[in-house]
Amino acid sequence: MAEGSIYEIHDPRFRQLIVTSAGLDELYSGCRWAEGPVWFNDANQLLWSDIPNQRMLRWTPEGGVSVYRQPSNFTNGHTRDRQGRLISCEHGGRRVTRTEIDGSITVLADSFEGARFNSPNDVVVKSDGTIWFTDPTYGIMSNYEGYQAEPEQATRNVYRLDPATGELAAVVTDFIQPNGLAFSPDETILYVADSAASHDESLPRHIRAFDVVDGRLVNGRVFCLIDNGIPDGIRIDVKGNLWSSAGDGVHCFDPAGKLIGKIRVPQTVANLAFGGPGRNRLFIAATRSLYSVYVAATGAQRP
Repeated sequence: MAEGSIYEIHDPRFRQLIVTSAGLDELYSGCRWAEGPVWFNDANQLLWSDIPNQRMLRWTPEGGVSVYRQPSNFTNGHTRDRQGRLISCEHGGRRVTRTEIDGSITVLADSFEGARFNSPNDVVVKSDGTIWFTDPTYGIMSNYEGYQAEPEQATRNVYRLDPATGELAAVVTDFIQPNGLAFSPDETILYVADSAASHDESLPRHIRAFDVVDGRLVNGRVFCLIDNGIPDGIRIDVKGNLWSSAGDGVHCFDPAGKLIGKIRVPQTVANLAFGGPGRNRLFIAATRSLYSVYVAATGAQRP
């Protein structure tokens, strides 16, 4: 890494994914724990969560930052469905919701087998409309990012919800603290972070990969380890590279799970999202701030 550079090259291929002359821009500072960025290309805006401050914020190139929703019910991760509607995970309500076009909120799921979720954390939508989300206990551990409570679920699961039928299934039940998740570009693999080392250094700090077969997850294996901090939010580019949050910035792994490079960020990174008209601007939610940096990669998520 050259002195003063934000880039750490572990493999020459990483140079093809970055713009070495592009700097890290701090777009906003004033969060307590920034999370869950999601890009709306049709509105030219980014939404993200400031969980402890009970608000969701909006950034636009023209208008800067404004409050999108407050109180937010300690909302964490977000994505969009194939109709462009906002799908959100709420720590406070221990539920997954959808914001309709008119601004009203529909509860998609708040319990499994008669017991409340722990605190839905992050979420992705597959092209068939199914919603996949994680349910660790971070939002019920204290009153800082939710409401302190005892878990009602025996395990901390990854779920698959079909909003058309209401069918809800726990597709993986052996995580300690499942967190960020992302599909490969062809949706044959689902990557899921386990961030359990956040509260116990002896526990996992890795990302697992699963083959997606007929709505099930099979052949689970460790895809990569995070060598600084934990994996929280993750994203995939169109070439199948995985970009993960970490303690020292953003880590980039090739489709085989090899670390090829890092983007250094001054604060611990919680989550990230590709955005901008070309999906080549990486927005980074990092503790108190929202950053962005232009890259030579293109994000795979839709819409």
